[in-house]
Amino acid sequence: MKRKTKAFLWLIGSLGAAYATKKLVRDSREIQYKDKVVLITGGSRGLGLVMARQLAEAGARLALCARDAQELERAAQELFETGADVLTVPCDVTDPQQINEMIGKVRERFGTIDVLINNAGVIQVGPLETMSRQEYEEAMNTHFWGPYHTTQALLPLLRQKGEGRIVNVASIGGKVAIPHLAPYSASKFALVGFSEGLRAELMKSGILVTTACPGLIRTGSPRNATIKGDHQKEYAWFSIADSIPGLSLSAEATARAILEAARKGEAEVVTSVPAKILTGLHGWFPGLATDLMALTNRLLPKPGTLKNTTAQKGYESQSWVSPSPVTQLTEKAAAQNNEM
Repeated sequence: MKRKTKAFLWLIGSLGAAYATKKLVRDSREIQYKDKVVLITGGSRGLGLVMARQLAEAGARLALCARDAQELERAAQELFETGADVLTVPCDVTDPQQINEMIGKVRERFGTIDVLINNAGVIQVGPLETMSRQEYEEAMNTHFWGPYHTTQALLPLLRQKGEGRIVNVASIGGKVAIPHLAPYSASKFALVGFSEGLRAELMKSGILVTTACPGLIRTGSPRNATIKGDHQKEYAWFSIADSIPGLSLSAEATARAILEAARKGEAEVVTSVPAKILTGLHGWFPGLATDLMALTNRLLPKPGTLKNTTAQKGYESQSWVSPSPVTQLTEKAAAQNNEM
């Protein structure tokens, strides 16, 4: 009996010590965003802009880059009105030279960069038959090579400092391949692998990398998605799914979860209950998860006999179904988040 008591006490003590050690390590990794210089790619609209708003509230100094100078100007004006310290730099993250020049301008203005958020993204919606090599290259250039080049350009500074944070905004589509989003999923899978590899190798240098895998987010982004196949039907299902509470999560809640995970130095954050369930299912039963996606694919629009490969933007693919009262939340988010 005494042996059992001692063993039990030893077990309890070990668990307590392990918990205390874990909490100590976790607490030592936490940072505050106040006065930190945060660089956000794709920061002019959508999730990037929402994160910028929240970081501004936390007292961070912001550098936003995006391809569209007018979008950047609108985003900057909004943030300036809140008293935020903001620099905007037009930059295409698929161009390494532009990235180097952009980072140089940020350092010239702020002196340093503490946090990099690789958020720039594109999305193409349509059946596999309608997707060409061009869509895959565009997705890979933006979602993989973009973060690769920005990270490589910034690493010498972060290593010299001996600290820093990198956030790679991937997707549930980087954990589970989603039908009618093949180029998007392929590129996000690549980003997840790259991001996890970075964390494993950079932690010794004091650089903590967080991989963010959000589910559907109500940012209003379907309007600017590239639609192929039966344009109106493809846009309808995508924009409706993006609007359904419970299936999708607000951009504000998603941004808070990502920024908090990065602040604590966590390895990964998956947002929304459906995304967590699907990720867990794929982890334990990958075959079952893939078969469920195959069943989902049967419900999505067919490519049609002509297999329409012409690309249109979401706002060019509207119908009586979308926009409609069903997509009201997405339309409202688009107006709020500079997606119009």
